[in-house]
Amino acid sequence: MAVDGNSTTTLAPKRERTGWYIYDWANSAFSTTVITVFLGPFLTSVTEQAAGCAIDADDCTAKVYPLGIPVATGSYFPYLVSLSVLLTVFILPVMGAVADRAPRKKPLLAGAAFTGAAATVAMAFVTGDRYLLGGVLFIVANIAFGAAIVVYHSFLPLLAGPDDRDRISSRGWAIGYLGGGVLLLLNLIAVMSLSEDGNPQRTLDLARWSIVSAGVWWAAFTIVPLLWLREHPGAAAVVGEPRGNVLTDGFKQLGHTLKGMRAYPLTLFFLGAYLIYNDGIQTVISLASQFGSEELHLDQSTMILTILIVQFLAFGGALLLGALAARIGARKTILIALALWLGVVIAAYWLPEGEPLPFMLLGAGIGLVMGGSQALSRSLFSQLIPAGKEGEYFGFYEISDKGTSWLGPLFFGLIFQVTNSYRTGIVSLVVFFLVGGLLLAFVPIRRAIVAAGNTPPRLI
Repeated sequence: MAVDGNSTTTLAPKRERTGWYIYDWANSAFSTTVITVFLGPFLTSVTEQAAGCAIDADDCTAKVYPLGIPVATGSYFPYLVSLSVLLTVFILPVMGAVADRAPRKKPLLAGAAFTGAAATVAMAFVTGDRYLLGGVLFIVANIAFGAAIVVYHSFLPLLAGPDDRDRISSRGWAIGYLGGGVLLLLNLIAVMSLSEDGNPQRTLDLARWSIVSAGVWWAAFTIVPLLWLREHPGAAAVVGEPRGNVLTDGFKQLGHTLKGMRAYPLTLFFLGAYLIYNDGIQTVISLASQFGSEELHLDQSTMILTILIVQFLAFGGALLLGALAARIGARKTILIALALWLGVVIAAYWLPEGEPLPFMLLGAGIGLVMGGSQALSRSLFSQLIPAGKEGEYFGFYEISDKGTSWLGPLFFGLIFQVTNSYRTGIVSLVVFFLVGGLLLAFVPIRRAIVAAGNTPPRLI
């Protein structure tokens, strides 16, 4: 397979591309079933038990004391998320540097994925008041999830040439949403079928086993890409550069990359634009349920059904926007998607209280634009990476995805504190889509691709 810049000039074999898609199917179970739906309420309930509250307590004001620090039970899980994000800021770029220099990427993917899956499966032991065990397992799983994603992303520039990459990325993202939706649907059917009224412990147990199922799903389907993906040696292996310890070399190379990134200001410009508009996307996704329950007073069944609508429509939306990118280019398609995101947050301001149908329709709109805007951003960024730096640059890309997601929630929280209105808070997020979209529009993408030493696609 010939190489031009950081891009292959031909498509990888279908079997290899399918293996790459299947990893998205595998890991989406963690982000959907664990993070989006079950883990927050489950771990909060365990923490409340540790603080001496009843499982079904409506308002638990007691505290727990991890490492002697007083923590409100409702704050424990958000603090864990923040801690895991902080740790990924240091770990993911190093993981990317190691992936670029390692002669074999697949063992890194396997190590990270199976570590995360094992930590998720080990949630089976988080019973009674074992909130500390649950916290440690979550941090390990979330960091491993991000590390595996960095290695997974680094395969993309090696699977397709510039003109095929948008389609490949969109298809992988779509299959991921489908996989996450399928497992979530199965778990929700199990929870609704096996729950017993007046038995909160049964509900808690079902949530725990739903989390465990995501770990099993993640591990089982990871076997497919490990079998079907080909090895793509890191840059040092290709040019025959002598290597010492891969880990220490990874740290050294990361330092060189941080200095070298100044030579690619247009790539950094794109990364800044992505950081801003993607933060708006992540904030809408993370706060939609809170907006629906607190402002619109919708019940949990409506929230769950809306999540499923988002998941399955995101499958079609990613493919649809991928097809549109093939006609008009990735950047134009992303800008259209950001305009649609503007429409979503403006429409949210006018949603009527207590009526589930308009909220579900809004969820459908989110699903249609969510997958495509993220998938095309990934493929476009892959065009801006210098040869042999795929893992390192995607390590920084993942930080902008996870490590900066505090900007939108912070802005939302400040607006809410001033106005005491969720509606004003949600509509204020138009700033992220406007600013991020304007910055993206001003990035000279074709020049940025050439500056990175790569061949531009026919359409951008």
